[in-house]
Amino acid sequence: MAAPAASDEKKDALQSLRYTRGSFEVLDQLVVPHGLEFLPVKDANDGWSVIRKMQVRGAPLIAMVACLSLAVEASAMDAAGKVAGMSADEAKDFLLERMQHLRTSRPTAVNLFVATDKFAEVVKEAAAEKGATGASVVTTFVEGAEAMLENDLNANKTMGAYGKEAMLAKAPGGATKLKVVTICNTGSLATAGWGTALGVVRSLHETDNLDHIYSCETRPYNQGARLTAFEIVCDELPGTLICDSMASALMNVTEGGIHACVVGADRVVVNGDTANKIGTYQLAIAAKHHGVPFFVALDTTGIDVNTPTGAGIPIEERAAQELRAIAGVQVAPEAINVWNPAFDVTPGSLIAGIITELGVAYPDPATGEYDMAKFLADARQANGASEPPAKKQKKEAAYRSGWRCERGAGGARAVSTFTA
Repeated sequence: MAAPAASDEKKDALQSLRYTRGSFEVLDQLVVPHGLEFLPVKDANDGWSVIRKMQVRGAPLIAMVACLSLAVEASAMDAAGKVAGMSADEAKDFLLERMQHLRTSRPTAVNLFVATDKFAEVVKEAAAEKGATGASVVTTFVEGAEAMLENDLNANKTMGAYGKEAMLAKAPGGATKLKVVTICNTGSLATAGWGTALGVVRSLHETDNLDHIYSCETRPYNQGARLTAFEIVCDELPGTLICDSMASALMNVTEGGIHACVVGADRVVVNGDTANKIGTYQLAIAAKHHGVPFFVALDTTGIDVNTPTGAGIPIEERAAQELRAIAGVQVAPEAINVWNPAFDVTPGSLIAGIITELGVAYPDPATGEYDMAKFLADARQANGASEPPAKKQKKEAAYRSGWRCERGAGGARAVSTFTA
């Protein structure tokens, strides 16, 4: 089951975005792995479009692309002298209006709403400061959006360390080299770098605690086959691609068993119910039946403390043609009806632990239920009281904003393109 080496087409930068102030490009993830094409994003309209078309995807990345698309638009306006004539309130109103537009791009991933809610408050406070100008309000927003990149990198690395410890602690039979199953794409291409669930896998691999990673193909958009498999090959992880419908059989027949599942999340609500890519729920059911601990990994911006249960999560439905065709090739009759939800909701009762950059949430031993609002409040209060495991290891400064996939005599390897 050896994976093929990455082709020469993949030796360019494997990174989700390229940003410097005034310039912004995103990787068109619809063409990966056949090519690596970066799309210019010049304003919030472009940001809305690449999110809606799923040219960028992944809850953390959606939030960053939205905010950076507005940052680059505001920077261009400033460079053209248009901001100089604005009052603080005019700049505030402009930014708030554009953020509201970006919020309509996709409904399920809560990171976008958390980020724009935060920046709405930041912008309002900046406009209310004594002596505020249009330029000062815009600068405050742009600098805040840029800070999201480094914050995401640091959060993912810390999350990976917490997740590694949690999965090893709950591994069946006390295993120290784990066979892991994941779905969708939760790596560098879904974040600013390293990844959430795939970041946990990378952390296992760093310390020789990964035996094998199995990636579900993730129909109908095939993010597991196109993106996660690409990252696995590029990063030289021991990995295998499977169809979504093979997961139960894999858990049943694999020698030594599967030790864990780890997935990302677009939204986790108060009771631990988790919205993630369609197919996650059935993977969790299979894991429960086979005694495989099922973990969720996400940044705390993906925790929705205002929604009590998964019944309150809006589920996006995508176009029928996305299911009738694969890569533009028709595979089903045009006349067949299609139900195509982009996400499903996994009950908290199926989840062994919810991994974040602030620690791991577990269900109450007495009730078996999560209280993510309490976890978040307690974790934020305790944050800084002791060093998280990521800082205890090597205090590495090399957080990955993306990967350059280089090809040599030994095959493909991923090279960091960011050093903090």
